[in-house]
Amino acid sequence: MPVEYTNREGKTSYLHVGKTKTGKPRYHFSMKRDGKLVDEIPEGYEIYEHPANGRVFLRKELPQLITDIEKHIVEKELKNADTSRRYLVDIKEKVMTIFESNQNIDRLKEIFGSKAPLNDPSNIDDLLNIAVDYSPIMRFVLEDEKNRAFIAERYCFLGSIDDWIYIGGPDPLKKIAKEYVKHLGQDSLFELY
Repeated sequence: MPVEYTNREGKTSYLHVGKTKTGKPRYHFSMKRDGKLVDEIPEGYEIYEHPANGRVFLRKELPQLITDIEKHIVEKELKNADTSRRYLVDIKEKVMTIFESNQNIDRLKEIFGSKAPLNDPSNIDDLLNIAVDYSPIMRFVLEDEKNRAFIAERYCFLGSIDDWIYIGGPDPLKKIAKEYVKHLGQDSLFELY
């Protein structure tokens, strides 16, 4: 059975293999089912869905330096945040990045909710999963593995900067997440520096 993956938009991709110029295997995902398909994920690799655009890749397995408990701490704070945006959490080695929807979800639900057959909440959520795209907005970087201390950064969208800027820490993740996640979706986020 070929390796397949369905992303958050409901699009199914299949893992293909080809060869590089030197004869090594080269893997990629495609929505086409024809070609040389792979029956199992190669050892040392994992499937990765990019949070910003839902594209699917095969990448080398990364060491998990941030624990599931730490991810849960941030997700819990996101649930408590007073915002009309959606959020995804992505972890790569020592960096946990929060991606924010570029659209106002409450407004989209308001628009689509009055249109039949979209007035069914499950249909609206399915549509939003397809239509919404995300941008990185905040991240927590593991600064001290032994003491589990993190620094917080937010993305700065000023044309002259367009990069991550430091906003706090190093502190325990629980403290720093509680202090900064509440600013997501608020004007106060852009006052943090």
